Amino acid sequence: MFFIRRLLLVLTISLLLTKVTLASTLLVMGDSLSAAYNLRQEAGWVSLLENKLSTANPDIKIVNASVSGETTQGGLSRFTQLLAEHKPDWIILELGANDALRGYPLKKTTSNLETMIEQAQKAKAKVLLIGNRIPQNYGKRYTDMFFTLYENIANKYNVAYLPFMLENVALDKALMQDDGLHPNKEGQPLILQNIWPYLQPLLDDK
Repeated sequence: MFFIRRLLLVLTISLLLTKVTLASTLLVMGDSLSAAYNLRQEAGWVSLLENKLSTANPDIKIVNASVSGETTQGGLSRFTQLLAEHKPDWIILELGANDALRGYPLKKTTSNLETMIEQAQKAKAKVLLIGNRIPQNYGKRYTDMFFTLYENIANKYNVAYLPFMLENVALDKALMQDDGLHPNKEGQPLILQNIWPYLQPLLDDK
């Protein structure tokens, strides 16, 4: 009887250790677009993704480190600690819009994003880089340069890249909040639909 109990204990510990080993983490580094700005957290696309993964990939834990108003500089200042604390297997990097809206030099935005990607790759985390657009009233040259900087970075570091996660959302007033910048509750599922085809292959390639 003692031998059987001991064997069961060993098997239980082994199963628990296997579960811990198989557990994986997805880190979301974003701004208000990923922080469910002006919405209940459970309505945001990150929470909707968490619900989706709870069925399809229950071993994946999501850490949403997104902060409303965050810039690439602010994200970079927190990034090293987040990598060390959570040891993510995947990172969704959605930053830069606030840099552009504040007129920050695009070279600095590029440098900050590249540094985060370099740190992520050094930590063996797969990255999905999400680009963004800003209103044309910032000037065509600046807005075009801002939009293309993401593609250039993605090509340089060979990371997965989604050009614009608000496709078919940003120009639909029925899906946007009154400020015209942030999607409302109805727009969040469409954002997830835009992101999922780019994220799923990374998750499958574990």
